[in-house]
Amino acid sequence: MKSSIDHKSVSASLRMPLYHQIYLILRQKLLSGEFAYDDRIPSEQELVEEYEVSRITARRALDELAAEGLVVRQRGRGTRARFRPPTQPLESSVEGLLENLLAMGLETGVSLLDFEYVTANDDVAKALACNSGTVVQRAVRVRSIENGPFSYLITYVPQDIGNKFDADDLANEPLLQLLERSGVIVDGAKQSISATLADADVAAHLDTEVGAPLLVIKRVVSDKDGRPVEYIRALYRPDRYQYNMILSRVQSDGINTWSAKDREDGA
Repeated sequence: MKSSIDHKSVSASLRMPLYHQIYLILRQKLLSGEFAYDDRIPSEQELVEEYEVSRITARRALDELAAEGLVVRQRGRGTRARFRPPTQPLESSVEGLLENLLAMGLETGVSLLDFEYVTANDDVAKALACNSGTVVQRAVRVRSIENGPFSYLITYVPQDIGNKFDADDLANEPLLQLLERSGVIVDGAKQSISATLADADVAAHLDTEVGAPLLVIKRVVSDKDGRPVEYIRALYRPDRYQYNMILSRVQSDGINTWSAKDREDGA
């Protein structure tokens, strides 16, 4: 068993019951993996001695954990951890971006929710360097890993490129692969990263709560001539997707900043 007792004290001066303070400390240890599955949790007496609280307070803290299903209390075996951390979130990195995106498409499952041709609004037109009202292909997909959906993707492709593949193709092959199969030589991409809250539709498809925080990545992919060939707005569950960068320090001639370090990683 790993170290069980945190020497962080609790305080009666806080506007929070003592039992709840102990509950939060132990809960964090469980969720972070400091207590592995079936590890023994500190007993009531150990909590009494560590936090200088009453036995009733210690018992209530453990009862709260048990009520949440994080521990099980058994006579003769004490209190045991019953939390299993979820599958590690899918990782991607800024280095080797296009290679990572293709690998992600091949390694994850996809559900095609919508496929149609629409007129580009101002945002899409600007991204694809076309006029507002130009017809473009629009698709909505949800990608999943072993423990459930992790991304909600809205993609736009110029009509002349989109006409070279259909909904069945998009439901079975990564978009980057379809672009290349259509004769597009993908050369680079620009993207921005921000955050948003899940609306009712997205929350339902990502199996999360309305208002849950989501990572937003907007990306414009270009061909060798610099023409935008894909615009994507991707919403990610942060508990199932991580975006990693390795940074190196840059210092020269008055420059003091950070730069992304090149690395070829799979998604």
